[in-house]
Amino acid sequence: MGDAAAGEGAFMVTAAPAPPLPADADPGDADPAADPAVRDRPRPSVRGLGPNWYATVMGTAIVATAGAGLPVDVPGLPGVCRMVWGLSVLLLGAVLAARAAHWARHRDRARADLLDPAVAPFHGCLPMALSAVGAATLSVGAEVIGVRAAVAVDATLWTAGTLLALLTAAGIPALMVLRHRIGPRDASPVWLLPVVAPMVSAATGPALVPHLPPGQGREALLLGCLALAGVSLLGTFLMLPLIFDRLVRHGPLPAVLTPALFLVLGPLGQSTTAAGGLADAAAYTAGVPEAAARFASVAYGVPVMGFALLWLASAVALVVRAARGGMPFAMTWWGFTFPVGTCVTGAAALSRHTGLHALGWLAVALYGALVAAWTLVAARTALGLARGTLLTP
Repeated sequence: MGDAAAGEGAFMVTAAPAPPLPADADPGDADPAADPAVRDRPRPSVRGLGPNWYATVMGTAIVATAGAGLPVDVPGLPGVCRMVWGLSVLLLGAVLAARAAHWARHRDRARADLLDPAVAPFHGCLPMALSAVGAATLSVGAEVIGVRAAVAVDATLWTAGTLLALLTAAGIPALMVLRHRIGPRDASPVWLLPVVAPMVSAATGPALVPHLPPGQGREALLLGCLALAGVSLLGTFLMLPLIFDRLVRHGPLPAVLTPALFLVLGPLGQSTTAAGGLADAAAYTAGVPEAAARFASVAYGVPVMGFALLWLASAVALVVRAARGGMPFAMTWWGFTFPVGTCVTGAAALSRHTGLHALGWLAVALYGALVAAWTLVAARTALGLARGTLLTP
């Protein structure tokens, strides 16, 4: 995800032509460094690595988590999910190290990112990446490193992710009010990133409840996750009307930002997932009758999932329109992954609580779309890194 400058071919340099070679010279003897077009071309650097790169971690981790939660058995899928989980762990370490270098070497750019209304919301990707990898570690990685180690890793990443989620959910909107100068055409689905981060914590936290000793700890975690869901829902209710108003009044987003429309699926699918997880945890911990807990989950999740599918259809139509007009590749394409993955986990939770096969097959269909999108976007990202176009300042 990111703006047009993150896309391939988004940075071009115009330079004077190189002086001609002598008539008897071999073209192969030319010094590339003497060509201004080569000499002045920006080189890939961590200076160009923004907070949107955490989307690669989120989008990879959700492939493992969603696959592990499917209500059907797919031969070979558990092994694939373990490999994808391992990749998400490596990506998290790599992006954390690169972002640390970014802050250490290019503090001017890092501070400018916070003051840029187009970039600042992407700081919400860090807490979601931490929670997503933690959840994948518990659901998939436990078979590799053991349950005890998986719980420790998940608890650590979830705690760090939740604290950062609250910080970004409060801090980024404050910056939007106090420091950013936003016009009527600037409303964007990326505004949802900071406020949806607490919902990711609310959806992944309930899995830790059974691993706590009975008593106050379990109930505190359960109610804390419920509070996090409320924080995120209220923030989403504030942002969505602004985003829809911008689309209606000013038309489609620029082509390079069109994939960001899929970000709206994030709070919808993730809140449905959270409702399912909270229902299970409430029945396990708080003594809530299982039937009542499941009813609450279904009563919330079914209408929200219906709206998510409606938005998905509209977003796909707008993406097809943009693609026909030459939509360039950019980091915004990672919006095709994590939000769709949350709809997979949401549909799987509804299938588990209702027993309806249709919801199970919906989860499978969405997972197929998720895997296809991840494969395409990951390949294009790897190609952009190899060419050096994605990290050009």
